[in-house]
Amino acid sequence: MAYGKKLDPAPITAGLSVRELVEKHLYAYNAARLREACQLFTEKICQPDVTIGVTLSGALTPTGLGTAALVPLIRAGLVDWVVSTGANLYHDMHRSLGFELYGSTPFTNDADLREQHIIRIYDILFDQEVLLESDAFLRQCIAGPEFQRSMSTAELHHLLGRYTQARERALGTDYVSMLTAAHEAGVPLYTSSPGDSTIGMNVAAMALSGNRLRFDVEADVNETTAIVYRAKKSGGKSAVIIFGGGSPKNFILQTEPQLQEIMGIAEKGHDYFIQFTDARPDTGGLSGATPSEAMTWGKVDPDMLPDTVVCYVDSTIALPIFAAYALEQAGTRPLKRLYDARDEMLRELSDDYAAARS
Repeated sequence: MAYGKKLDPAPITAGLSVRELVEKHLYAYNAARLREACQLFTEKICQPDVTIGVTLSGALTPTGLGTAALVPLIRAGLVDWVVSTGANLYHDMHRSLGFELYGSTPFTNDADLREQHIIRIYDILFDQEVLLESDAFLRQCIAGPEFQRSMSTAELHHLLGRYTQARERALGTDYVSMLTAAHEAGVPLYTSSPGDSTIGMNVAAMALSGNRLRFDVEADVNETTAIVYRAKKSGGKSAVIIFGGGSPKNFILQTEPQLQEIMGIAEKGHDYFIQFTDARPDTGGLSGATPSEAMTWGKVDPDMLPDTVVCYVDSTIALPIFAAYALEQAGTRPLKRLYDARDEMLRELSDDYAAARS
């Protein structure tokens, strides 16, 4: 009697491709969940009518996975919008400015590193001057006239992407940051807690000296909600791909309760949910909350629970495998350029909110 798919192991041979590794050798436990996530993404989520949102938490970009994995996915049209910690966008700029980060060991003498002005992110090391010079670059950018107003974090990051793009080209480097790639592809980048990063710290410091840049967090909430609403109202679907958890996870998922609970607009929840996390559900935290729990809040469509996968694995393991498999199996999609459609999507949401209240 067959209770599932027969496990038919075969010897691993030299020259094994990522596709073959995923499909033929990720047999069970969280390896199987990683395979299921890869296959769900390429077979169902990468369809043209699905709007794909990605969240990033944890120090992913210092490892190099921004340019190595996320930028290729953005350029392939496999990421339509992003909610990230500010730290991931800030640290992704260092290499755009010509600075270097080094792989080392977590078993260092941190007192010695402090004496030498060396910063440590677990097993990644870089000189403190990298932070100081990156801060100076940021301040120079946001002192410009185009920044002297209140704006959503998507607009701030889009404007910054023009500057990282110019710096990368001037240096003649092959490195491409997420800010640059998103700027070019029209992919909006949001930060759910804009004050909780070095970008926000520099904005705050410059406000004390008269700079007029302010974060419009209400615009962030409305724009992200409008993205999901447009995806669903147009007859398409909405997918969330979550690397880690934390504030970005909640921010992308709250778009559905915003529609249903706050705005009174009939909706059922996101259609697809994939999460790579090391957070346990039994502690009660948001980071470990399952798709089934999210369904009770209206965040996930109850009819679509079979199309949800949670894989308990370090994102730095999952992301390169996931990206390589997706790029090989799904290929490319036309860019949705949601950044360019923000005003139109907001008008549509506003009109329907007014109709729901009348």
